[in-house]
Amino acid sequence: MAPAPRASSFFSVLLVLLLALSVERAAATGVFQVRRKFPRHGGGDVAEHLAALRRHDVGRHGRLLGAVDLPLGGVGLPTATGLYYTQIEIGSPPKGYYVQVDTGSDILWVNCIRCDGCPIRSGLGIELTQYDPAGSGTTVGCDQEFCVANSPSGVPPACPSTSSPCQFRIAYGDGSSTTGFYVSDSVQYNQVSGNGQTTPSNASITFGCGAQLGGDLGSSSQALDGILGFGQADSSMLSQLAAARKVRKIFAHCLDTVRGGGIFAIGNVAQPKVKTTPLVQNVTHYNVNLQGISVAGATLQLPSSTFDSGDNKGTIIDSGTTLAYLPREVYGTLLTAVFDKYQDLALHNYQDFVCFQFSGSIDDGFPVVTFSFEGDLTLNVYPHDYLFQNGNDLYCMGFLDGGVQTKDGKDMVLLGDLVLSNKLVVYDLEKQVIGWTDYNCSSSIKIEDDKTGSVYTVDAQNISAGWRFQWHKSLILLLVTTIWSCLML
Repeated sequence: MAPAPRASSFFSVLLVLLLALSVERAAATGVFQVRRKFPRHGGGDVAEHLAALRRHDVGRHGRLLGAVDLPLGGVGLPTATGLYYTQIEIGSPPKGYYVQVDTGSDILWVNCIRCDGCPIRSGLGIELTQYDPAGSGTTVGCDQEFCVANSPSGVPPACPSTSSPCQFRIAYGDGSSTTGFYVSDSVQYNQVSGNGQTTPSNASITFGCGAQLGGDLGSSSQALDGILGFGQADSSMLSQLAAARKVRKIFAHCLDTVRGGGIFAIGNVAQPKVKTTPLVQNVTHYNVNLQGISVAGATLQLPSSTFDSGDNKGTIIDSGTTLAYLPREVYGTLLTAVFDKYQDLALHNYQDFVCFQFSGSIDDGFPVVTFSFEGDLTLNVYPHDYLFQNGNDLYCMGFLDGGVQTKDGKDMVLLGDLVLSNKLVVYDLEKQVIGWTDYNCSSSIKIEDDKTGSVYTVDAQNISAGWRFQWHKSLILLLVTTIWSCLML
């Protein structure tokens, strides 16, 4: 994908999502709190916790890998409610909506008023809100550029007339579906013009207004108001902001799954620098070319098909997936290597997880697993990442057999939150590369202003100073920007 053209008359906009100790809503508008749906370490009933993790990923993979009836707008594939969600504000006056933050889908969509099959309560303990497009929204017609440009054929089907609403319908592999139409309205956020200095602002975004849900998307147990996708399609909020020359088409996240801290940023990350690997072209998701897997420095002998790409093959980086999934033969080989020092250790199966009792230090007792990618980029997964604790001295493997999840994904390597934690991951869609580095996600990063070259230090604790801390962890979404010069034409 070619880089978005730059204009000399504007400053770059940098969107920063700071993951910090949870805060209660302050007086400032447009601050988004993003929370983690599943705790990193399970408590209470072990089987129930493991089953919840698997249910999330089973539902997600049915959508991620299933056949899709593309919407009339030609948008990408939305997914199940996932690990991280935020409250965004839409409309004038603004109202809050809880949406999933997801790198595996494209569009922003929320449930609309009088939606058929949409949940009215959520088991997550949040208050759901249905969007009313009659308030300040503008319905997108079939003859409008957004609808035509995002239709696969260039001519939106199922339109009685050119002025009819631009509809979308997506059907997923697990039987779930969402149907609705596109609207345009303002999305609220905070602008940060310097270190810790913010001013409220907004941008007009075209997004989906869900009129009907089917299947698990209508379930109230983990219900949200919608999904905020960070995929590559032109219909994503990121792409729309980039096309309007408000942001660079670059974003990054750093997720601390133990302490809950971290950073999510749109814009050019000046520090730390990361090494990158090319993204596979002409695919929907963030696919990369895997070249090898090693355990404790020893390369595993794996089938050559492990490194193939194509339909239902290859390696996907997906922060919305909880764990990591490997082809069956790869999984078996990895398991043998990880437990090589503990051949007498009693392994138990809980909900398809391999679990065991261990009283020592897992980082001292178990090896590092390393994935190697094109461009000499490696991804180290440490024992405290791939072994998670459930109860006293009970640990379970976060690597799973992909064939257990879905037959369509049995030959794929799917790397989720498990391997991405405690790393700064940068998605540069202008250069079509992705990269990462081990990082303290509760610390700060440096963001560069593309016009002036100024560098801002963004620190979760500094930005959230003055907020009242609570017991749980969350993300705070802020927009870092400099003001468009009114003297330039």
